[in-house]
Amino acid sequence: MGSRSVPFFNYPHVFVAHEEELMSVIQDVGRRGAYILQRDLEEFEQNLAQFTGAKHALGVANGTDALILALRVAGIGSGDEVIFASHTYVATAASVHFVGATPVPVDCRTDHLIDPESVKAAITPRTKAIMPTQLNGRACDMDSLQAIADEYNLLIIEDAAQGLGAQYKGKCAGTFGLAGTISFYPAKVLGCFGDGGAILTNDDTLYEDLYALRDHGRNSKGDVVGWGLNSRLDNLQAAILNFKLQRYDQEMVRRREIASIYQEHLADLQALLLPPAPGSEPDHFDVFQNYEIEAECRDELKADLREQGIGTLIQWGGKAVHQIDVLGLSASLPYTEKMFTRCLMLPMNTSLSDQDVEYVCEKIRRFYSKD
Repeated sequence: MGSRSVPFFNYPHVFVAHEEELMSVIQDVGRRGAYILQRDLEEFEQNLAQFTGAKHALGVANGTDALILALRVAGIGSGDEVIFASHTYVATAASVHFVGATPVPVDCRTDHLIDPESVKAAITPRTKAIMPTQLNGRACDMDSLQAIADEYNLLIIEDAAQGLGAQYKGKCAGTFGLAGTISFYPAKVLGCFGDGGAILTNDDTLYEDLYALRDHGRNSKGDVVGWGLNSRLDNLQAAILNFKLQRYDQEMVRRREIASIYQEHLADLQALLLPPAPGSEPDHFDVFQNYEIEAECRDELKADLREQGIGTLIQWGGKAVHQIDVLGLSASLPYTEKMFTRCLMLPMNTSLSDQDVEYVCEKIRRFYSKD
């Protein structure tokens, strides 16, 4: 196979792939002057709730705000502890910090998701909630986490920023706990053209409180019922997301096809640990937001692939949250620490052709075949 360029993510493709239709969406919103809290947002919230099976979906300004608002309305604050997997974006822990609570990092398992045994070991009398990250387009072992939450009377608030469409035992990520949060950052499986987020919940009271909190304390009647923030999902972004949500099934299918190609061509390499293959675990339906592997000689492999025109990424800048010294969350998390010497994300997005993915696989195989 000849040389080619395979970027890690092709941002222009997000727009160009449906440019004509997207321009019609943008023109429609602009010509109506529909910029803030208009029907496009209401329709998107309804469609998102229907897609996930949640009773309510509420659009907010970004995924981090979604976490902060959910934690605040759940009553988590000063003196409380919230357990989270250290293999996550810093925003997960930051949301806990900014409601006045203490984030407590725990370990992950071989699928890079939170380890229930590590969760249980971290519980103290101050623990108020578990915040699992539904990472890389895969849902956690929610049965085990729910059993722990029930045993210790804890809340579950899901960071499902990367999990939209992922399922555990037929139930969508973001719908297991009191609330679940989604990010629509442009590189997400469902991404807008800026920042955006949403909160999912089945709790009517929580929804009403969140509705007011995101819009200066105003409830659905327009009455100010308390102090609030300004964290509304922009109506133009909602219209774009609503357009893309109608094609989301195709997005998931294609990502699973790409993951299957990686599995077919790389599964026999002893130097690699791949994510679970599509369909290999009946309890899980993965949407492959990312394709994160573990690799021997990771740094050398990354450099070699770069020379071949292939973009890769080490998630979170190469550090788990507890390894960021300035945050003061030191902990001993053996698997996470070992994993961060080996983890590498390969290209995973729908701008890729089969030939692109096969090219990546060919170059990885060539690297490990060197004497």
